[in-house]
Amino acid sequence: MTSSELWTRATADRYDAEETEMSSAAVLGPTVDFLAELAGGGAALEFAIGTGRVGVPLRRRGVRVAGIELSEPMAAVLRRKIDEDALPVTLGDMATTVVPGEFTLVYLVYNTLSNLLTQDEQVECFRNAARHLAPGGRFVVELGVPPLRFLPPGQVAVPFDVSERHLGFDTFDLAGQILVSHHFTRDGDDGRHRRDASRHRYAWPAELDLMARIAGLALERRVADWDGTPFTGDSAKHVSVWRKPL
Repeated sequence: MTSSELWTRATADRYDAEETEMSSAAVLGPTVDFLAELAGGGAALEFAIGTGRVGVPLRRRGVRVAGIELSEPMAAVLRRKIDEDALPVTLGDMATTVVPGEFTLVYLVYNTLSNLLTQDEQVECFRNAARHLAPGGRFVVELGVPPLRFLPPGQVAVPFDVSERHLGFDTFDLAGQILVSHHFTRDGDDGRHRRDASRHRYAWPAELDLMARIAGLALERRVADWDGTPFTGDSAKHVSVWRKPL
């Protein structure tokens, strides 16, 4: 049984409306360009494909895409956008679920690796990616860098969004390597707010490199974003590419 928290129907139904910035051309354009180039003429598999924010436009680019998704309601929203024949989705967790076929690209975007709350499951996710990859294929992960340097002694919370309609902050369990993302979102114009929270296991890039090595993959490239900005010590996130040996 995966440790990932299961996204409900209510969350799935409002997901796209609340992620309009992440679905904008400015964000999706470089993301799809990056992934399509790595896929080449081969097939791609998206772990935790969700509502198809990335998978659907990548398929429309001409890449053959399949997906794995834990939440049936999230997959149902995707299915409203594209037929099963065009983009097949298998319900299951990304650490153990196996789908037919061999892929030149497996990818995992938008911090979703952190939904697996144990190190063992994250290692199994890398192994599952390697299991699906053809020789020479790549595994791509987009993940935030833990903002622990913003934590002075005694502080456990870091805000990441303070706006008119949303307040978001993370709290950290440093010993357990767990963060909880808290969201207070204005729900309508009558003053009501909705509170949500989700747990995540954060990991440093070096830890992911070791997970990749355990799975038989080697780091090929690490950049700060889908535009290819160089990754530095000041980068808030990374896009990492590991390759399966030929």
